[in-house]
Amino acid sequence: MASLTTFSDEARIALDTLAGRAAGLVSPSLRLGVTGLSRAGKTVFITAFVHNLLHGGRLPMFDAQKSGRLAKAYLEHQPDDTVPRFQYEDHIAALVDQRVWPESTRAISELRLTVEYESASAWNRLFSRGKLSFDIVDYPGEWLLDLPLLGKSYEAFSAEAIEMARSPARADLSAEWRRLAEDVDPNMPADETVARALFEAFSAYLSACKADHRALSTLPPGRFLMPGDLEGSPALTFAPLKTGDGKPRAGSLHAMMERRFEAYKTHVIRPFFREHIARLDRQIVLVDAMQAMNAGPEAVADLERSLTEILSCFRQGRSNLLTGLLTHRIDRILVAATKADHVHHESHDRLQAIVRRLADRAIARAGFSGAAVDVLAMAAVRATREGTVRQGKETLPVIIGTPLAGETIAGQSFDGETETAIFPGDLPEKPGQLFKQGRRHGGNGETLTEAPTRFVRFRPPKLERTAEGVTLSLPHIRLDRALQFLIGDQLA
Repeated sequence: MASLTTFSDEARIALDTLAGRAAGLVSPSLRLGVTGLSRAGKTVFITAFVHNLLHGGRLPMFDAQKSGRLAKAYLEHQPDDTVPRFQYEDHIAALVDQRVWPESTRAISELRLTVEYESASAWNRLFSRGKLSFDIVDYPGEWLLDLPLLGKSYEAFSAEAIEMARSPARADLSAEWRRLAEDVDPNMPADETVARALFEAFSAYLSACKADHRALSTLPPGRFLMPGDLEGSPALTFAPLKTGDGKPRAGSLHAMMERRFEAYKTHVIRPFFREHIARLDRQIVLVDAMQAMNAGPEAVADLERSLTEILSCFRQGRSNLLTGLLTHRIDRILVAATKADHVHHESHDRLQAIVRRLADRAIARAGFSGAAVDVLAMAAVRATREGTVRQGKETLPVIIGTPLAGETIAGQSFDGETETAIFPGDLPEKPGQLFKQGRRHGGNGETLTEAPTRFVRFRPPKLERTAEGVTLSLPHIRLDRALQFLIGDQLA
C-alpha cells in the first residue's frame, strides 16, 4: 500500500503513530477495525462485542473470561474528538428493548472499551498494569474499496468501470447510464447539467447492483452510495467516460471529470486511509455470504473480488521495535461469515468452508502475507434456536425464530410477530459448486446457478431472564472464538 501514498502521507502517518505510541506508554491501547460490506452486521458485531464484555456474557472459548482473569470492563471517552462516537446505548436498546436490528453503518465511528484483567503470566504481572483499552473503529467496507483508486488514473478507472458494467450480471442495471455516457462527447465543453445527469445515472446503477436480488459487492466509488456530509459536492459529482489515451482538452467535460476524480482521491480517500486505516492494529472483515448465495454465482464471484480488494488495502505484517514506533501493522485479520444462525449447526462447517475458499483465493490474488488470518462462521447475535420436525418418516433439522415483516417462504408472507420453524436446506458440501454457471435466467437473460437454499431474515431474539429477573447477555454463535483470535493474546 505504500506505493499508493505520498511522502507527505507517510510523514504524517509516522508522526501520528509516534504520538500514539507515546500516549500508549501511559494508557496502553489497541485499535481494532471492524468492516464489511453493507448489511454484513458490523453494528451488531460491535454491540454484541461490547455488551458481552460489559455484562460478563457466556464466552466459554474466550480464555480471559473462562479463567476468571477479567476484573471489569467499562466504556471510556474515545481519544479522537473529531470522530463520531459509536452509539452503543442506542444500538443495544434497539436490539434488546425494541427487537429491531440497529441502523447500518453509514459513516466512520469509534468507541473505547477498557478492560482490567490479571495476566496469566506471573512475569507479566510484575511489569503490566493489567489494563488495556480497545479503540473499536467502525467503517463501511464500501469506503475501503475506494483505496485501490489511489493508484489509478481517471482513464483507467473509467475503462474498468465500463468493462464491469457490461458484464452479464450488470448489463441490464447499467443500461441507462451507458446509454447516456455513449451519447456524450468527452471533448464537449464542461457542462454541470450533463455532469449531474451522468453522476445520478451512474449512482442509480451502483445502488441497483447493491439490491438484494443482485447483492453485488464491488461498487466503487463507495461514497456515491454513502456520501455523508459530502453529498452534492463537486468531488462527488463525476462519472466514468469513454475516453481516449490523449490528454483531455482544457475546459472539456473530460477535463472536469478528471479534476473531480483527482479531488475525490485527494480530499476523500487519502485522509480516510491516513487517519484511520493506517492506524489499525487488528481487523475483522464481516462477510454476508448468505445474501450472495441467495443471488447466485455472479454475486459470490463479486464478493470474492471485493474481498481481494479489501485485503490488498491493509498494511499487514508484524512490526519490530523500531518500525513499530513509526507505523502500525495489522498482524491479525479475521474473516467472519455472519448470520450462521440462519442455517442449522450441521451446515456451519460448510459455511465456514465456503468463506475459507473465498478468503484463500482472495489472499492469493492480493499477494497477502505477514499477518495471521483466520476464518470463522459466526452470529454476533443469535436470532434463532434449533429443533427438529417430523415429515413423513424423516426427521428434519430446523431453525426456529421470528421472520422479519415482509419475509416470504413458499409464498407465505410473515408479519414480524409470528414465530415459525424453518428447514433452511443444506449448503453445498463442495464450495466450488457455488462458482459454477447454471441454468437460471437473470433479469437480462444471463444464466446463473440456482441458489442451494434460500435464507430469510429474522428479528432479534427475546432475551432470556433468570428466576431472579436478571436479563441474560445477548446469545451468539462463536463470538467467543472471534474475541479469542482478535484480542485474546493481548490479555494473556
